[in-house]
Amino acid sequence: MGEELEYLIQTIMGGLSTGSVYALIALGFVLIYKATDVLNFAQGELMMMGAFFCFTAIVYFKLSFIPAFLLSLVFSAVIGFLINVIAIRPMVGKPVFSIVMITIGLATIFRSIVGLIFGHIEKPFPSPFPIEKAINIGGLYISMVHIWMISISIIFVLLFYLFFKFSILGIAMKAAANEQIATMLQGINIKKMFALSWGIAAITSTVAGVFLASASFIHCDMGFIGLRAFPAIVLGGLDSVAGGVIGGFTIGLIENLAGAYLDKALGGGVKEITSYVIVIFIMMIKPYGLFGKEHIERV
Repeated sequence: MGEELEYLIQTIMGGLSTGSVYALIALGFVLIYKATDVLNFAQGELMMMGAFFCFTAIVYFKLSFIPAFLLSLVFSAVIGFLINVIAIRPMVGKPVFSIVMITIGLATIFRSIVGLIFGHIEKPFPSPFPIEKAINIGGLYISMVHIWMISISIIFVLLFYLFFKFSILGIAMKAAANEQIATMLQGINIKKMFALSWGIAAITSTVAGVFLASASFIHCDMGFIGLRAFPAIVLGGLDSVAGGVIGGFTIGLIENLAGAYLDKALGGGVKEITSYVIVIFIMMIKPYGLFGKEHIERV
């Protein structure tokens, strides 16, 4: 296999693994937006806190990865519920901009608290994945970390798809997000559905955070990756779960390809702006994203 082809495939695999993180974060963004019409700019910090909880359980409490990971999911769900009950629910009926500012404030608070506890230095995460191990496919060596990240992300996305498609609770959440008044008339508790949306969004972010930390390092500023995932939901559509997932993988892939090829030609910096350039272009053509539903108001 030629070196150029091998380099291209390695770049694509790296982009898809990054995209799997973006897809999970985007899924959380979309779940909250569909339920409450609010963009949660603390989504990245929820990811960071979940990863640090898992890190603490493994390093300081000596738990194995699986129990620590499951406990971190429970912890994240509780944090999501509390955010909804304490900070978001009292703001119902208030301007959306005010709620968005609350999420930005929460992001800053969470980042500062974790920084005070753990410091601001990168720490190695006790990864359960064989970081140095790679598999040989026709002479091409592919990192096991990339394979695990992509595979488990796809499994989680499929589980959420099945949950929303076939479970009674998932269908109730979809109904609450799309038709609140009709859902209330059916006897479904809207407040509980909204709280569940925040809890699930926090869980997806934690999964993304653990994967991201496993592939690199853990640090209190890793929540900024949430802003890097924001173009994914704009590209796919703010109210489309499938669009957010597809947008996540697409943005991750394009970023990596731009970093691998355009950075060399143009002297660097292209990878960081490519996704935003694409989003601006897409928004000019399809303001609601590739899969978002156009909202028409008649007056």
